[in-house]
Amino acid sequence: MSEVRHVLVLPDRDAAEEAAEALGKRFGVDEDPQLVRDALAGEDDAEDAQWLLVLHDEEASLDPAELDAFAGEWDGWREEP
Repeated sequence: MSEVRHVLVLPDRDAAEEAAEALGKRFGVDEDPQLVRDALAGEDDAEDAQWLLVLHDEEASLDPAELDAFAGEWDGWREEP
């Protein structure tokens, strides 16, 4: 199987950090996801930024629907590739 990349979009840094911590416990993810600030077009203020959690799923074992529901717990969603 080939590696799959999942991107979870979260509303703010706090939500992204909490979700990143919970990912390992919920899904048994060993590798920490990459946190990326995604500023909205034309916005410089950190308050107006979404945060992305990028997960590399080497075994393609994570269920996209479960990840979407998980992100929803923080008012986020899973971005389709």
